[in-house]
Amino acid sequence: MRPTPEHERLLKQTLGLCRRLYNCALEQRLIWWRRGQGRAATHAQQEAELPDLKAACPEYTTVHSQVLQDVLARLDTTYQAFFRRLANGEKAGFPRFQGRTRYHSFTYKQFGNGATLDNGALVLSKIGRLAVRWSRPLVGSPKTVTISREADGWYVSFSCAEVPIRPLAPTGRETGIDVGLKVFLVTAEGEIIENPRHYRRAEKRLAKAQKRLSRRKKGSKRREKARRLVAKHHQKVKRQRRDFHHKTARWLVRRYDVMYLEDLRVATLVRNRHLSKSISDAAWGQFRTLLEAKQHALGVRWWPSRPSTPARTAAGVGRACRRV
Repeated sequence: MRPTPEHERLLKQTLGLCRRLYNCALEQRLIWWRRGQGRAATHAQQEAELPDLKAACPEYTTVHSQVLQDVLARLDTTYQAFFRRLANGEKAGFPRFQGRTRYHSFTYKQFGNGATLDNGALVLSKIGRLAVRWSRPLVGSPKTVTISREADGWYVSFSCAEVPIRPLAPTGRETGIDVGLKVFLVTAEGEIIENPRHYRRAEKRLAKAQKRLSRRKKGSKRREKARRLVAKHHQKVKRQRRDFHHKTARWLVRRYDVMYLEDLRVATLVRNRHLSKSISDAAWGQFRTLLEAKQHALGVRWWPSRPSTPARTAAGVGRACRRV
């Protein structure tokens, strides 16, 4: 987005109020639980108190009601996930209070109610009309609108329904895929995709920026400027890695009808202190997620692994996919 200075002030104000509401709602749940008033305040109870909140704190009248409702829905999602993990014997990870550098977005739950489009511009209730530089045409029916702040500015993303699938013609080919660190992946036919090692290449530049940040006085404008520079360096590495994954996944989906991937437990592998940085740089989990998304978008369906085939053996035990 291309907000004016006044729009940016309103966006920051809205984001700050959403963060404060999230923290207050979490604190309320903790207080209710400590007093023995059940497990905690429910999502419905907290949402019913929003009109009283606006009466007590007039600044919240400057935020659209659906944005406030989505903040409470986010908290409820994280709270329920905590109890689910606790019941399954997993590492629980209780919801934490959000600092200024941890809360980055707010959402309008229904497109057309608070957020609309007008001749290529985005119109947000309580904020105004904002210019947008579109990355690609909007396809499908928009359902939700999320405004997020990143290191280099403000972005808007739409979740859409009824997005048309563009199926590819079948190729009749299958392969097994083995991922690694020296090379990113090897197919059963011996085709190799090199590992670009984006983080490793940017490590010296990141270290230099981080040292500059550590020398700045806390709370100063120079420290904030140095912090933004560090964030932009990390953002560039993140985008390079994601772009590489997108292009590699699309190349694979266009070439093969069936693929067998290693079923790696990345969370366990990164415990190796000698390889954890390189494993995180390769980001195998993100690659698998994007590969599945490409397959769905291009008319591909995942199937359970079938009896051993040469392609499957090359990749070890994994999951298969087939174009529909």
